[in-house]
Amino acid sequence: MDYGGCEYPVPCGKDKYISKNELLLHLKTYNIYYEGQNLQLRHREEEGELIVEGLLNISWGLRRPIRLQMQDDNQRIRPPPSSSSWHSGCNLGAHGSVLKPSTLPDIQVTDAEAVPNREAPRSGAAPKSQAEETPQLMRTRSDVGVRHRGSARTPSEQRRIRRHRFSINGHFYNHKTSVFTPAYGSITNVRINSTMTTPQVLKLLLNKFKIENSAEEFALYIVHTSGEKQKLRGSDYPLIARILQGPCEQVSKVFLMEKDQVEEVTYDVAQYIKFEMPILRSFIQKLEEEEDREVKKLMRKYSILRLMIEQRLEEISEGPTAM
Repeated sequence: MDYGGCEYPVPCGKDKYISKNELLLHLKTYNIYYEGQNLQLRHREEEGELIVEGLLNISWGLRRPIRLQMQDDNQRIRPPPSSSSWHSGCNLGAHGSVLKPSTLPDIQVTDAEAVPNREAPRSGAAPKSQAEETPQLMRTRSDVGVRHRGSARTPSEQRRIRRHRFSINGHFYNHKTSVFTPAYGSITNVRINSTMTTPQVLKLLLNKFKIENSAEEFALYIVHTSGEKQKLRGSDYPLIARILQGPCEQVSKVFLMEKDQVEEVTYDVAQYIKFEMPILRSFIQKLEEEEDREVKKLMRKYSILRLMIEQRLEEISEGPTAM
């Protein structure tokens, strides 16, 4: 992979630029860190513009549940043509109620007992390689109108399945309310390029998991282990921001968070976050003492200036009378 070339500025935000060579040096370090992994990035030039593309890891940092679409286009739940789990030709619901065929759920599913991140290839299509994106927000099969075939399970196994069947990789799906609660800090990824702005990346991520919430509700943040939180603006390019921050996610991560739930934390403030309260109180006491010293110093300074002005005024007022 060629990391050389002519020098020209590359935009990395509104009125913010970085030289091409400097960006390529960061990119080289990034790819060395992820050598042999699918998180390595590729770059090319189109019409004199440098374009970097690849997978970007994004951590879920949501405090409120998100809404999922109930209908997808790929895989649908359909009743088997003949099965002992359908009694007398009737469709039985989870509580034994009779369902009409038109009321069967129409959603994309992933078997709860299947291995995560593995999909059955469609007919005539080659199976996907493991280097592709690994969506973490997976769905589980609804228990409405469908019952699993197989040998009878013990009561303890049935209780365990009822407790855990809607949990895949830490994400919980409720088929009745179409609500997902992603586990805080769990990671997904999305394939983007360096020309995509923050709103475009947000929309791509929401469309990937068919999330109904508007992209306007969310924002991307770069969160450091020190506690610093930097919000990516609408004009920023998340992939370039990730490259400039460095590849190590133990130092900083890109988080998806609610706009109204998170406040930015500057580097200076982050230095004090992890201190214990007694230490912070001692800092405040020192600052108050320093403030008092500065106030007294200013008062002495202006008292001297006031005295000098008053003396000068007296000299001026006495001058005409002496003549």
